[in-house]
Amino acid sequence: RPAMTANELFTRIAQTHLSIETLETRHRDSLDFHDVGVWCVRDALQAAYEAGIAEGRRQAGRMQKQGEAKQ
Repeated sequence: RPAMTANELFTRIAQTHLSIETLETRHRDSLDFHDVGVWCVRDALQAAYEAGIAEGRRQAGRMQKQGEAKQ
């Protein structure tokens, strides 16, 4: 399966941690603005941070394998 795009990741985090169905603008205040607890925001930020760390490790692993293949 191909890697998830950034927008797909953001949507998944919003759905999982903020109970926000979509990040698309729907031009209705009741759909575009949400009350969320600070603990939910913290959890969403933590999930985004961890996803960034994981992606950095994947990229570093790919670069290391490419370097080994050149030797």
